[in-house]
Amino acid sequence: MTKQFGRREFIILGSTAAGSVFLKACASSTPTATSPSPEASPAATAASGDVIKVGILHSLSGTMAISEKSVVDAEQLAVEEINNAGGVLGKKIEAIVEDGASDWPTFNEKAKKLIDQDKVVTVFGCWTSASRKAVLPTFESKNHMLWYPVQYEGQECSKNIFYTGAAPNQQIEPSVEWLLKNKGKEFFLVGSDYVFPRTANTIIKAQLEALGGKTVGEDYIPLGGTEVTPIISKIKAALPNGGVIYNTLNGDSNVAFFKQLQGAGMGPDKYPSMSVSIAEEEVKAIGVEYLKGHYAAWNYFQTVDTPESKKFVEAFKKKYGDDRVVNDPMEAAYIMVYLWKQSVEKAATADDLEKVRTAAIGQTFDAPEGKVTMEPNHHISKFVRIGEVRDDGLFEIVYSTKEAVKPIPWNQFVADTKGYACDWSDPAKGGKYKMT
Repeated sequence: MTKQFGRREFIILGSTAAGSVFLKACASSTPTATSPSPEASPAATAASGDVIKVGILHSLSGTMAISEKSVVDAEQLAVEEINNAGGVLGKKIEAIVEDGASDWPTFNEKAKKLIDQDKVVTVFGCWTSASRKAVLPTFESKNHMLWYPVQYEGQECSKNIFYTGAAPNQQIEPSVEWLLKNKGKEFFLVGSDYVFPRTANTIIKAQLEALGGKTVGEDYIPLGGTEVTPIISKIKAALPNGGVIYNTLNGDSNVAFFKQLQGAGMGPDKYPSMSVSIAEEEVKAIGVEYLKGHYAAWNYFQTVDTPESKKFVEAFKKKYGDDRVVNDPMEAAYIMVYLWKQSVEKAATADDLEKVRTAAIGQTFDAPEGKVTMEPNHHISKFVRIGEVRDDGLFEIVYSTKEAVKPIPWNQFVADTKGYACDWSDPAKGGKYKMT
């Protein structure tokens, strides 16, 4: 059983009084059927009556729960705020919560349930690229809609997904440039063994080659694995005098990695690491004593000094407790609910997904990170920031772009995708076209 590091148990609320968020408790066991039970009564139309049904699909158990539970909290906060302000098109949002259980087939089965049985109009969900890739065929074959809140490796641009986390040019690439200028030219790449770390490292290796850096080593462990001693030995052998560690580990594996890294005497003074999946919530769970002085690249940190950020932090702590923290994926999850709301209101319908998709392009929102815009490629413009873990477990922002950076889903360092772009506002271009 995965230890949850003293975090509070996740609570799924029942339906509350008018004006509050509606939530439905759902079983988290792995389903055995591949389609809704024939005995199940058909659900009402998602936007019928006084409610609009949406799905929330994240890992509330398993190795990814350390990160995904808090994303659910942020989505629920947005739903509650919207309901308290009058809802969407005069209707309340009913959020049906499902547990992907850190298991990719389970994610897909729960996605099918939400679409076919619960008749939701959209799903807010997934963290890992493995879970997103698992559900993608379902959303495409059913022509449905997923809003995905986490930074990822790019190399994808689906009509059926809106991506509110960073594309590589909004996180990975600028962090590599910063490291080359400030921390060294030699990189060891360590990651969990699935699509995001491997694709991210393909991009990083191509970028280092183009910019004069050097990849001295690359290694992976299974997602959730804790046997990290061999990787640490390889890092020390490849970088005997120190160097940069680029970390794409996800979930609980980071706990073992940073504890053993420190135990081996490999501190951030000689072995600075850059992580792209460790944020405030993970620092709190792992222990600031193991992460102080290391770096993370995101678009938002709790320490961002904007009125919208302060409002977001205050609202989250008021709902969940003063000891809680917010982070980048939580912010991206929070704002995607609002971007969906605005899209529905512009389309004047929640059920006609084609109209909602069209309306989503060009939507802007004064997010905690700064003003963002949904671009024609279904990704949003984002601010790029790098933070250093400080004594209180929050991040000292050491680098920030002055303006939001437009997303580039198809990577321009990788030969196979260089010169390609995505534009869903033009049917002739769609998910991938060659730029002239």
